[in-house]
Amino acid sequence: MSQATLAPYQADYIDCALKWDILRFGGPFTLKSGRQSPYFFNAGLFNTGMKLQKMAECYADRIVESGVEFDVLFGPAYKGIPLVAATALALAKNHGRDVNFCFNRKEAKTHGEGGNLIGAPLKGRVLVVDDVITAGTAINEAVDIINAQPDAKLIGVVIALDRQERATEDVPESAIMQVERRLGIKVYSVVTLSQIIQHMSNTRGESARADIESMQAYRARYGC
Repeated sequence: MSQATLAPYQADYIDCALKWDILRFGGPFTLKSGRQSPYFFNAGLFNTGMKLQKMAECYADRIVESGVEFDVLFGPAYKGIPLVAATALALAKNHGRDVNFCFNRKEAKTHGEGGNLIGAPLKGRVLVVDDVITAGTAINEAVDIINAQPDAKLIGVVIALDRQERATEDVPESAIMQVERRLGIKVYSVVTLSQIIQHMSNTRGESARADIESMQAYRARYGC
């Protein structure tokens, strides 16, 4: 899927994010990087059954569209837990694909089955399901967990949004690009900032001009 073309699920995802105030404007919003952003995308606000279902359906559509082959989905604690479970449900319901999924607990369990992994065995080709990649810290933790399993291999990550901005002022790559290069994998985003700008330009036009121009200016300054 090219940057110039939005799939129906991507347009629907952006519309829902705007309608539910998950994608919000009116900042500036201070990011972890310290940058002042004119927009903020809070995937944590997909916090009702309907919203989580919609998000998971878009993740599932992106996974199927990508053609990535995997044996198990892995959701890093904590945000990845509901995402991976809901995405597995969406793949089964909407695409007829009954896939294995697994997630970790932050604290290893010392009784019962023990360990810190729950769900299907973490082995074979692993596709991580998470919300965003900022500094790459969370994905590093997931990589450590996967690498600790003798029969598991990380083959990709699927996330909600690619902000398409440089990781630091003096590095031309984004955090996503750095993760892809360092780990030799592909990161699949449901949408990118460019696609959000494009869709809002096509559907909201003049009423959203200020927000669109603020995102364009931000991209011009920090884009990768």
